[in-house]
Amino acid sequence: MIPRYSPQDIAAIWTEEAKMQRWLEIELAAVEARVKLGEVPEKDYAVIKKKARFEVERALEIEKTTKHDVIAFLTNVAEHVGAESRHIHQGMTSSDVLDTALSMQMRDAGNIILADIERLLKILAKRAKEFKYTLQIGRTHGVHAEPITFGLKLALWYEEMKRNRERLKRAIDVISVGKISGAVGTFEHLSPKVEEYVCKKLGLKPAPVSTQIIQRDRHAEYLCTLAVIASSIEKFSVECRHLQRTEVLEAEEFFSEGQKGSSAMPHKRNPITFERLSGLARVIRANALAGLENVALWHERDISHSSVERVVMPDSTIALCYIVRQFSDAIEKLLVYPEQMLKNFDHSYGLTSSQSVMLALTTKGLTREEAYKLVQRNAMRSWREKIHLKQLVLNDADIRQHLSEKEIEQIFSAEALMKKLKKNVDYIFRRVGLGK
Repeated sequence: MIPRYSPQDIAAIWTEEAKMQRWLEIELAAVEARVKLGEVPEKDYAVIKKKARFEVERALEIEKTTKHDVIAFLTNVAEHVGAESRHIHQGMTSSDVLDTALSMQMRDAGNIILADIERLLKILAKRAKEFKYTLQIGRTHGVHAEPITFGLKLALWYEEMKRNRERLKRAIDVISVGKISGAVGTFEHLSPKVEEYVCKKLGLKPAPVSTQIIQRDRHAEYLCTLAVIASSIEKFSVECRHLQRTEVLEAEEFFSEGQKGSSAMPHKRNPITFERLSGLARVIRANALAGLENVALWHERDISHSSVERVVMPDSTIALCYIVRQFSDAIEKLLVYPEQMLKNFDHSYGLTSSQSVMLALTTKGLTREEAYKLVQRNAMRSWREKIHLKQLVLNDADIRQHLSEKEIEQIFSAEALMKKLKKNVDYIFRRVGLGK
């Protein structure tokens, strides 16, 4: 079993304590920058650095009066620092603190999710190799199409999660910006060097231009990226749910000792984890829409975005972290039934070779339309009368004018099918980085 990545609990990033701690880091870094610019005496900064602290409960109590969270926080800090607190928040606006801290939270949450995606990629790679040559029927519209392997299905998921990894890296980079540029972003009361210093110290880049806020297209891109990743997890989960249907039962969610599937029906083993992940993906997508709605604000800012983000940012990052981890566990322990895959493969009476017959006929000089017509009439009869397609093709005088018995046997040969399929699967696995 691949070990679970165990970082700081992602929910802890979004607590009031963690948020205000970031606020304090930003405020202290800004004062430190002004010390280096000769604007704040070093002895005053030494007092600030020594005494500056906050209590969440006290700040929230003050906020009941101020109706302003940052002012309440600053008031609480000033209670500890004393007269030297006059240097704190000098020339800054609330959003300098709020938005820079939010960027830090989003970056840190994103990095935890990135680590979880890395774990999922390892699990998908391992299981894809395990079932690399496990024959399975491919389905389009829910109907038997042509042969694939179960490993190939997992390889496809692996490749998609690689893309999601890169999407998230880009989104983290886009949001990893801060701003300490004042009320409308013009640096009216402090030097741009303060912003440069603070951002560098906090591992951010300065927003090249801002208003009173960091522009919300960045946040929308981040939330949309989370939604895309959640949608991929839902896509994979829906497939697993289909494969667990009683009539299919090619794969099944692990059912632990003592687990119960239904209060009414003792026999039930349901894909509850995959269903849960499908549901949570809907929440994350809905939150992305809220992020898009936040892009358009009045003039240099309003605060209609703020209340939204207090909900959607924690909820989306925590939910995505949860579903990536849950899906990783479910795939790692997924029960796979190759024998049932073979049984289901045979349910379509050789119809999965219809295209091979048609293409063989075109090599003999028939047009595609002529070949299609000959094969389709046999395919429809095969399905209707439940007769193997090979028998019908062998007995079709029009087809036998062009294909010998040996050629037909070769088309329907299981050995030939697997030989060609293995070669192609090997090629695809190499392309996605799962083979030599």
